[in-house]
Amino acid sequence: MKYRSFGNTGIQVSALGFGCMRLPTLGKYEEINEPEAISMIRKAVDAGVNYVDTAYGYHGGNSERVVGKALADGYRDKVYLATKLPVWLCNKPEDFDRLLNEQLERLHTDHIDFYLLHSLNKDSWHKVEPMGVIPWAEGALADGRIRHLGFSFHDDLATFKSIVDYYDKWSFCQIQYNYLNETVQAGTEGLHYAAKRGMAVVVMEPLLGGRLANPPQQVQELWRTAAHKRTPVNWALQWLWNQPEVSLCLSGMSTMGQVEQNLTYADESGVGTLQAGELELVSSVRDRYNELCPVPCTACQYCMPCPNGVDIPGNFAIFNDGSMYNELEQSRNRYARMQADKRASECIACRECESKCPQHIPISEWMPFVQAVLAENETYTCIPADLARV
Repeated sequence: MKYRSFGNTGIQVSALGFGCMRLPTLGKYEEINEPEAISMIRKAVDAGVNYVDTAYGYHGGNSERVVGKALADGYRDKVYLATKLPVWLCNKPEDFDRLLNEQLERLHTDHIDFYLLHSLNKDSWHKVEPMGVIPWAEGALADGRIRHLGFSFHDDLATFKSIVDYYDKWSFCQIQYNYLNETVQAGTEGLHYAAKRGMAVVVMEPLLGGRLANPPQQVQELWRTAAHKRTPVNWALQWLWNQPEVSLCLSGMSTMGQVEQNLTYADESGVGTLQAGELELVSSVRDRYNELCPVPCTACQYCMPCPNGVDIPGNFAIFNDGSMYNELEQSRNRYARMQADKRASECIACRECESKCPQHIPISEWMPFVQAVLAENETYTCIPADLARV
């Protein structure tokens, strides 16, 4: 196993971290296959993985409980344990202590090595910051219940920077990052911004929820041109590990085969191990993905806020994912779960957004099409000529 510096903490962590959001189940997400999950976690730890990440809500609250069992029999002493405060459940300051103490009990431990404020965005940060979450966390650091404080993040770059700058004692952060997401959320700029401040940066979604593991045929053909053959999963991970600012990559592994495969990939990892031609190939793959993307939205947010409340980039992201990966039913389910007043159906074609769009997307014409495909199950085999990319 290869190890990397975890920011300015002085700690060395394994290049691969075990993410416990996608443990094997018995059919339902909440029903973890406990013997298999425990075997997988211990297999990884025995091979040198020393960072295990879970959260209060994973697997309906059962992930922490199973991780606690997996780390019995001396395994707790072999790893750094990370879990997260569910900020959306914090409605009063007393909730901070209540939830942390419940997590310690679930995990059968007296301390959390790396504690994160979970999934911060503008709204959740502005909710818990005035409640005193930072002074409370400093108290938990002082009494030893947590050893290092950080946050995981899902919002735009400006919000990420503002949270980083708010508190000068963050030890680490966790961001969504992969070769398709260099300009999404915190992105590459956010990665470097945090690293320059001495923070460790944990990468989640290195495979974009598994999508990069099973690329479209056109992308697969590009990977096959490489002189050094790798699986799409290995390419995605090595691209991340190639960057010195990446402290570790979390993988949400669901099978023992995935554990064994990722352990092999981690053994190959290193900063600066990809050659110039290989980095160019990754760029070509990124370009090909973008060519396959029906709506050329880069999620730059220039079109936002919509005066009628439509989440324009969010609608396009759901539509693009379904189209690129031939997973329209999954996208329709995601759209159905989207807050109703943010859906494409709420577009009134005011066109205020279109003058702001750097990609010159005819947004008001796309929105009815997105609604028809995702909500009305309209057959979709090609982009209408008046919407096609020029």
